[in-house]
Amino acid sequence: MLRDQRQEVEILESEVTYVGRVWAIVKDRFRLGGEELVRDYLQHMGAVAVVAIDEQERVLTIAQYRHPVGARMIEIPAGLLDDFDEDPLEAAARELMEESGYTASRYEVLVDVCTTPGSSSEAIRIFLATGLQATSWSAQELHGEEKEITIQWVPLAQAVTSILNGQWQSPTAVAGILAYAARGTRELRAADSPWEMRQNEIATGRVFRQIS
Repeated sequence: MLRDQRQEVEILESEVTYVGRVWAIVKDRFRLGGEELVRDYLQHMGAVAVVAIDEQERVLTIAQYRHPVGARMIEIPAGLLDDFDEDPLEAAARELMEESGYTASRYEVLVDVCTTPGSSSEAIRIFLATGLQATSWSAQELHGEEKEITIQWVPLAQAVTSILNGQWQSPTAVAGILAYAARGTRELRAADSPWEMRQNEIATGRVFRQIS
């Protein structure tokens, strides 16, 4: 079966040119197919996201301001992994609770995505969450842009239409919601299934804590 596969290359030189709060910029000089190449890329801790679906087949969405694009975007609950060895499922449950006030009785792996593999190592695991239960919650308990989060439940068909019409452009929302809509009767992966891209980053030391 055709699939992504890790490819080892000879790293001739690696330099961290910038270290920020949540990522770093790395310059690698490496050899590929006999040719010497130099690439700058963003080294990222990794992230998780959650497609939360209720009994009426509605998607839990959040609206949040994103400064780099200057827009209030329709998204799904998501967030960074706090550490390179943090359990992705625990992180997903935390982000769902923090950004919406909901807990879930069941999680499954919906889809794994490398957001921009030509310029970033960011890998995101998107979970499907069902069996939802609301708790006492207010966005005012959060910080920064998250204090302005608003929540809305959207019927799945309407969410798909909004994506295909270009009205929703968040990569986690687009990938996660379309994956859920396309799943049909397929059995999804267990919530603790191996995450190969993430494990490759850890195995090679290419994770943010290693260079910060």
